[in-house]
Amino acid sequence: MDSIFDYKLSDMQNYFASIGEKKYKARQVFEWLYKKRVFEFSNMSNISKELQAKLANTFDSSLLILRKKQTSALTNKYLFELSDGNLIEAVLMRHDYGLSVCVSSQVGCNMGCSFCESGRLKKVRDLKSGEIVRQILMIEADIKERISSVVVMGIGEPFDNYDNIMNFIRIINDNLGIAIGARHITVSTSGVVPRIYDYANEDIQTNLALSLHAPNNILRNKLMKINRAYPIDEVMKALKFYIEKTNRRVTIEYLLLADVNDTTDCAKELAHLLKNMNVYVNLIPYNETSHIEYKKSDNNQVMKFYDNLKKLGINVTIRREFGGNIDAACGQLRASEVEK
Repeated sequence: MDSIFDYKLSDMQNYFASIGEKKYKARQVFEWLYKKRVFEFSNMSNISKELQAKLANTFDSSLLILRKKQTSALTNKYLFELSDGNLIEAVLMRHDYGLSVCVSSQVGCNMGCSFCESGRLKKVRDLKSGEIVRQILMIEADIKERISSVVVMGIGEPFDNYDNIMNFIRIINDNLGIAIGARHITVSTSGVVPRIYDYANEDIQTNLALSLHAPNNILRNKLMKINRAYPIDEVMKALKFYIEKTNRRVTIEYLLLADVNDTTDCAKELAHLLKNMNVYVNLIPYNETSHIEYKKSDNNQVMKFYDNLKKLGINVTIRREFGGNIDAACGQLRASEVEK
């Protein structure tokens, strides 16, 4: 049985047309789901009993199961159980400018980045659009507040699940859906080059982030297996195409690992690599885990790296740390639960 949350408005309209119903009923269902947050078809009072029964027999409208929640001052970490028993994570972050949710796109991940907890447990399957949508619905129901921005940066490689991600974006961006503005939606990739070109041609004003984490192929090959398939020069070529096509600035995510990629030479190489590109670098303090040997760069080294980039003309920020006292590293909560 399909989930109702997998359907864009146009998909729902096509469904109603296929069963001889008026297309406007799709709008009514969308409003019940996303505006009124009513998920039982039998409670959708402006829809006939006959149609309510047909919808109930055709679509699953259940939400996810909340298995565990961890909280800190600025962060909530959620562990959700899917209908097949698999586990995924999502994170709520409280910023000065509003509430942001980081959602997962896959159960596990095949990218195998050496610093990442998610990659220790291999990909089981892609998430369907509705399973990503429901992460947001579950969190909004929990906190009784509206989410203002979404990043697809949790467990999984979004561009390894491209069609479901694009469907998800169109559902949450729809004014009758969750109505999150396109410029408040960011998709992060480790560098799946063909999908960067596809994303550039989507004609949607969402944001792109690249998980780079190294300024040269030798180091990036050690940190990120994907670099062997799509080396840095190919990734940069794709990013330049994206920037030219969309006129949008790209975020370069750079995780700082002590004595690995946080040296002055790395900063200089990174500045040279990104020179004259419409990008900014987001330096990320590392969330250490018990399973991975990498250590977080100390604050002095972080500031030194930041200053070096600034002096070399690169726009750079340091990501505020969230959830240091909970299992905030991507995949950490799921891994600890799965391995029990």
